[in-house]
Amino acid sequence: MKYNPHEYQSYATDFILSHPISAVLLEMGLGKSVISLSAIFDLCLDRFEIRKVLIIAPLRVARDTWPSEIKKWDHLKGLAYSVAVGTEKERINALMTRSTMYIINRENVDWLVNKSGILFDFDMVVIDELSSFKSYSAKRFKSLLKVRPKVKRIVGLTGTPSTNGLMDLWVEFRILDLGQRLGRYITHYRNTYFTPDKRNGQIIFSYKPQPGAEEKIYSQISDITISMKSIDYLKMPECIMNEVAVYLNEKEWSIYSKFRDDMVASLGEEEIDAANAAVLSGKLLQMANGAVYDGENKAHVIHERKLDALEDLIEGANGKPVLVAHWYKHDLDRIQKRFSARQIKTPKDIEDWNEGNIPVAVIHPASAGHGLNFQSGGSTLIWFGLTWSLELYQQTNARLYRQGQNETVVIHHIITKGTIDEDVMTALTRKEKSQASLIDAVKAKLEVNR
Repeated sequence: MKYNPHEYQSYATDFILSHPISAVLLEMGLGKSVISLSAIFDLCLDRFEIRKVLIIAPLRVARDTWPSEIKKWDHLKGLAYSVAVGTEKERINALMTRSTMYIINRENVDWLVNKSGILFDFDMVVIDELSSFKSYSAKRFKSLLKVRPKVKRIVGLTGTPSTNGLMDLWVEFRILDLGQRLGRYITHYRNTYFTPDKRNGQIIFSYKPQPGAEEKIYSQISDITISMKSIDYLKMPECIMNEVAVYLNEKEWSIYSKFRDDMVASLGEEEIDAANAAVLSGKLLQMANGAVYDGENKAHVIHERKLDALEDLIEGANGKPVLVAHWYKHDLDRIQKRFSARQIKTPKDIEDWNEGNIPVAVIHPASAGHGLNFQSGGSTLIWFGLTWSLELYQQTNARLYRQGQNETVVIHHIITKGTIDEDVMTALTRKEKSQASLIDAVKAKLEVNR
């Protein structure tokens, strides 16, 4: 296919070419893969500045999306690549194959650096979904940081740079610029831009930004960062966000509230314990969805409020395909028991959905995120169960709300009123606003052509 780049795509490619270190914050659907590949082609085969490129991506994206993009565009012909996923033997064979680009999934970064026995001699690294490098204690971060000084050029790509707030940014930019802009140590970053928030004596549980911290952080990273929003550069369909409220009856509410208050709920002869706040949060989300696991991983049904609401929404779609996002296995089981719903797991499932052959499809946000396109098969997404992860939430929404979608996208959230569902929606909204501030602060200085 002939590549006729939009102006913003040419701008982003030129930015990568002119910046040895670049953070490219592109919202879903803007084509960050082809933008990066165009720059790689130029650097490797026209300018001869780069010899060997490592691309790090989520597994499905490494295995499917990047190879597909390379094959898709005429102007990338001659750009050799090798996909290093699968068994250790398959990965080693791929890495020993003579090529220009090597594509690996992020889970194997530590293996590549510390265990493969293969010399790390890549002079350019592209991190697809930079936001997956947000934990300074993770092996992937420590391993990549170890070899980062060997790399001449590095590109960080993501549409969700600060999914859990500004604290995430330190790790991401520490990898990119080795600490030049936000400091070499997390303690220095915290002390400079944050103050302790929730604490118990000397133990600090969370931090909050100091007044003016956001602007200072954005200013520090702005010289190597560009950001673009889909709505500014693409003709996007309308997106309608809708909350569908369901209510527990007295008995159901009694079970939920007792568990919340006492961290123990008795369901028949079974007793379910929540040892800490994280476990409690998960249990309450399960209960809001309608069922909860006990200590032996057996699901106990509490209510069917969300299933009833889902039935109404499916009927209201009047035969149009709907995509249902679930979180827990018992959600999936109960949805499939009530409806003729097909779980999306394989490329064939995605193909059938996009051809309009699946009336009700069920997906898990963790497996339906980066790089997968569902926009041809429908325009209605229903969140049966919510997630605290802004990244997974936004990425899942973007499977339908993206370039190529020709209909108004409707995203329903089934919310059990009075429960933790409301807290999750509030948190997602709050994080989204914070992230929007970051993206606005480093927006590309490019005239918007609608």
